[in-house]
Amino acid sequence: MSTRQELRRAGISQIRSERRRLHGRIAVAGSVAAALSGWQLGADRGSLPGMPISPNPYRGFRFPREIIQHAVWLYHCFSLSLRDVELILAARGIVVSYESIREWGLRFGRIFANMLKRRRPRPGDKWYMDEVFIRIRGKQHYLWRAVDQHGNVLDILVQSRRSATAAGRFFRKLLKGLRYVPRVIVTDKLKSYPAAKRKILPSVEHRQSRYLNNRAEVSHQPTRRRERQMKRFKSAHHAQRFLSAHSRIHNHFQLRRHHLSANQHRAARDAAFRTWHDLAGVAPAM
Repeated sequence: MSTRQELRRAGISQIRSERRRLHGRIAVAGSVAAALSGWQLGADRGSLPGMPISPNPYRGFRFPREIIQHAVWLYHCFSLSLRDVELILAARGIVVSYESIREWGLRFGRIFANMLKRRRPRPGDKWYMDEVFIRIRGKQHYLWRAVDQHGNVLDILVQSRRSATAAGRFFRKLLKGLRYVPRVIVTDKLKSYPAAKRKILPSVEHRQSRYLNNRAEVSHQPTRRRERQMKRFKSAHHAQRFLSAHSRIHNHFQLRRHHLSANQHRAARDAAFRTWHDLAGVAPAM
């Protein structure tokens, strides 16, 4: 190797090392500037330095949060179409398009549903599981659902099969985030359930009967009503995204009225509305 080539390689390596050093200084300066800007933003908002700043989900929306949360509540608690909600708001002097209500339902419905899931009490130890078919664009899919003995919806999953692999996937999704396993599970006589249970829940009692699983089968009724109202789902992703939010929000206001007295029902209803207003960040109506 000639002396000229050695000098050229040494110069190239020196230039590369200087470039890496310069990039490192720029990254450090950027992180320091971001930290200072975040600290200044927190100081402007009245928070202490080092405290995490909670993002505002309503930022950038033209309508106030009271209208947004009310539209989401109407859409998920009643069998109303987007145009029905638009008409109800128009009767109150609020002019908003149904496409805006669709965007609110997709974004804030998921946010509210996740907050309700974190705030819900620990589910019961007896789980009822069932699957029902739904037709999406001419193709048959299956909606897997689990509820506890109190009728609370635990989770749902839309899949294209009813095999043992699909049942195991539903079990793993259901147990995700929980620190306990149920005492007993109740299913119909589908053979996929025991095959998946032997691998995932081997110590849990399993009862299979055609008539013991009525609680899970009844829980599909709100989904069937919304499916007819929406003229069926557009895709499996659309069904999963909508039903994940709809099941939790709709279930939050289903208070098992036939088991409560009038005073107990009013107290439970007021508690449900306080929780809803709290997670939505709005003041309760007077």
